[in-house]
Amino acid sequence: MPPESLIEDSAHDDVAAATSPVKSPRPRGQRPSPTLRRKQLGRTTRPWLLLLPSLVVLAGLLLWPLVKVGILSVQDYEVKFGGGVGTYTGFDHYKDLLSDGALWRTVLPNTVFFAVACVALTVALGTLAALLLQRLGTTWRVICSTAIMAAWAMPAVTGTYVWVWLFSAGDGMMSQLAGSLGLIDPETTNWFTERLSFYAIATLNVVHHGFPFVAITVLAGLLTIPKELYEAGMIDGANAWQRFWKITVPTIKPIFLVVTILSTIWDFKVFTQIYLMPGGAGSNEEVLNLGVWSYQQAFALNDYGAGAATAVLLTLLLLLITIVYIRTLFKESDEL
Repeated sequence: MPPESLIEDSAHDDVAAATSPVKSPRPRGQRPSPTLRRKQLGRTTRPWLLLLPSLVVLAGLLLWPLVKVGILSVQDYEVKFGGGVGTYTGFDHYKDLLSDGALWRTVLPNTVFFAVACVALTVALGTLAALLLQRLGTTWRVICSTAIMAAWAMPAVTGTYVWVWLFSAGDGMMSQLAGSLGLIDPETTNWFTERLSFYAIATLNVVHHGFPFVAITVLAGLLTIPKELYEAGMIDGANAWQRFWKITVPTIKPIFLVVTILSTIWDFKVFTQIYLMPGGAGSNEEVLNLGVWSYQQAFALNDYGAGAATAVLLTLLLLLITIVYIRTLFKESDEL
């Protein structure tokens, strides 16, 4: 089409737009027409109708079990042939739980300090691994990433039995190594009877299993940082430590927040690694955490109401952490 025709068409469109009647806004107080109301109703309800199947499945799998645990926590539940019988007791189980000295002296400190140590070490080790992977070439990065992910893919049961074997009394590899250095007597030293050494081994187990997720996630963030930022920092005389805290951390701060809060949620509800270690199933009360304590009360002592109340307490702690997680994410989204 010749340029002259384009100019004429454009001028014609401008004239038509200038002379066309302007749609005036609806006067205040005038109700929308039925057709407009149907369109507005469709726009409002259509997303919820599309989400409805997923919401029904989530409610059945997540919400209903939570409701059942809440109901069970205010009952004395007795298992009988053909079904159980529950007797309403009000908040007696919660009163007994909160007045139990073992909760404040042993169980809650074990749960909180163990989770804090695991999160700090997991994020630190994962970040160091990510920085190392960033410096490698493509081939070695793939090989090392695959080796790291093998630790994450290992089932928690398998990993726990490996760590138990390493520190087992007598023939455990770490026990033999410490014995050869003259630190302990491997035949008489049991690492799993003392609270501190028990949770030190559990922390190694959980950190070994959890740091690959942090490493791969942080590596994905590191690869998005422009190299020009580091080059500018080097020109300004910043060393590696200053470049990490002034460029890397602020740039991928949302990723650090996500991995930190997710690790906190996961480490608060660790069960398998504690339960499978010697003494962790309840025979050693000094090493109980909230998850194992709830299981022990419900299924070892057949006090289902007390076990459910402990589970509700753990759920409330996790909900509090989740609310902080969601608020932090929305705050970061608003700042971006």
